[in-house]
Amino acid sequence: MILQGRTISRGKAVGEVIKLEEPLSFLGGVDGATGELRVEKEGNVADRVLVFPRGKGSTVGSFVMYDLMVHGKAPFAVINSSAETIVATGAVISSIPMIDSVDVDLLHDGDKVIVDADRGTVDIIDVNVIECSSSVLMIGDRFLMLHRPSTARSYPGRWSLVSGKMEDGESPEDTARREIMEETGIMVGESSGTMDALIVRENDVIWKVHPFIFTVPDGTVPRINSENTEYRLCSIDDLDGLELVPLTKDAIVKLTGMI
Repeated sequence: MILQGRTISRGKAVGEVIKLEEPLSFLGGVDGATGELRVEKEGNVADRVLVFPRGKGSTVGSFVMYDLMVHGKAPFAVINSSAETIVATGAVISSIPMIDSVDVDLLHDGDKVIVDADRGTVDIIDVNVIECSSSVLMIGDRFLMLHRPSTARSYPGRWSLVSGKMEDGESPEDTARREIMEETGIMVGESSGTMDALIVRENDVIWKVHPFIFTVPDGTVPRINSENTEYRLCSIDDLDGLELVPLTKDAIVKLTGMI
């Protein structure tokens, strides 16, 4: 899976990800002589691809990055969601390849990655990319939510839209209509709207999700199959407190705004 970002400091690297969930200040957060992390988790940034959302803190952090380079303890590369001046400057003066504008949620600790900061790309090795469709099914003024069993292979025990993997030769909308029929017994026509695909990471799978919205008459009764344990007809407020498949609420809000 290749992620496209923006070049901050040119260069190329191959290595294993060490990831922080919080913004990082190199001053106080990393030992410039040893590469040991002092925040959030134990670990060492030396010869790793360091991933974190963005930098923060004192401008001295740039010189901590340079100190890492002098001591041979610099990361192979740095990947951010959003670069700020301190880290960007440190990467440039230390000749550390750096990319930003990457969805760091798609990168996990221990991932093997190829960083090409000349092109602004990150290639995640050994993950499977699976395309699927996920549909908001409007029944009257409510939308259908399905509950996955605890034994489900993907997102067990969570609430989802009507979703399923694309089969060979299918278009995303064909998949959406087939899955609605298989999972609810309801036949639908053309979709009422769609949006750009969503990308979600689950363990070693990256899901490329094609969202749609379909409408059927009020009073239509779903007949769910064994892939789900129950259904609910919901409003947006009803989603509070439900454990959802990631980005589900975002898709519902955007798609329902189209009709």
